[in-house]
Amino acid sequence: MKVVVLGLSLSSSWGNGHATTYRALLKAFVARGHEVTFLERDVPWYSGPHRDLADPAWCRLLFYREVADLERHRELIADADAVIVGSYVPNGVAVGRLVQDWARGVTAFYDIDTPVTLAKLARGDTEYIAPDLIPGYDVYLSFTGGPTLDLIERRYGSPAARALYCSVDPASYPPLERERRWDLSYLGTYSPDRQPVLERLLIEPARRLPHLRFVVAGPQYPDDIVWPDNVERFQHVGPVDHPEFYAASRYTLNVTRADMVAAGWSPSVRLFEAASCATPVISDVWSGIEDILAPGREILLATSSDQVVAILSDADGTRPARIGQAARARILGAHTADCRATELESYLREAMQRGRHAPSRREAMAV
Repeated sequence: MKVVVLGLSLSSSWGNGHATTYRALLKAFVARGHEVTFLERDVPWYSGPHRDLADPAWCRLLFYREVADLERHRELIADADAVIVGSYVPNGVAVGRLVQDWARGVTAFYDIDTPVTLAKLARGDTEYIAPDLIPGYDVYLSFTGGPTLDLIERRYGSPAARALYCSVDPASYPPLERERRWDLSYLGTYSPDRQPVLERLLIEPARRLPHLRFVVAGPQYPDDIVWPDNVERFQHVGPVDHPEFYAASRYTLNVTRADMVAAGWSPSVRLFEAASCATPVISDVWSGIEDILAPGREILLATSSDQVVAILSDADGTRPARIGQAARARILGAHTADCRATELESYLREAMQRGRHAPSRREAMAV
């Protein structure tokens, strides 16, 4: 297949989880014999020193400055076997309309932020997708599974909503033998809805365990946050350094956005990356997490500071390694980029087959 992807970013992992998601998935997809062109909006905050993959060897990366600039890629979009538009693409509604108008192949919306998207639509917020666009995409690829898929089809008229969870490239996230610098780490951009959970599951345990070491890595944290003395801070850790970061952590913390907790079945890319590195994960709790990793055996769950303190104070020194190794085995079997590339291929082929027996996109939207 020749596939065109219009996503938030492939070139820069600064302040977003989209880039590493696209990199793992599309690299594995290309390895299956397909061709990919990625069209990215050229914006200042993803350029210069923040651009950590300017020229990928496995796909073509092209930049455009405004929606109108996509006109020069019109034939590329029209000739593709499939065109995928991602969530949080700037002017995503306008981009989606052009794609649905120009594309002759399958069109898909890849929602890396499904619960956030649905919450925005419920408020009438159409930042990057509008309700009337959803039926025009042949398939809605969702980071969230479970009941959300039925909702997307029933309420918004998607002809096919399919779970395409995030994944990890295990070759890029291997286990490493490193000295443990931190007892608990967290890697993530600041988010107001995650901050109370981070306070409860890391900052308060750090206050109670001053003899242990903690770290929070990620940008955009307000200056007025009071960090305990035993919490180290990094503004950014690039993807190439993630395995080293996880290897230096006795445990790492997974904190989920509030909308994703409410929807359930919404694993984060950081969860898979840490598990691929065989670093044991302590996670907040949400419906469907047991379908991803087995609680108590492949992941530890916590809702309170007391539970985190108990985990970090456990005298069983072999427990972290057992959990980390079990989690990595599960990731290798079900959550690698190769697994997701296979799923993506099947969803696109399914849409192609369905399209042969369906009315044209314009006819369907007119009805």
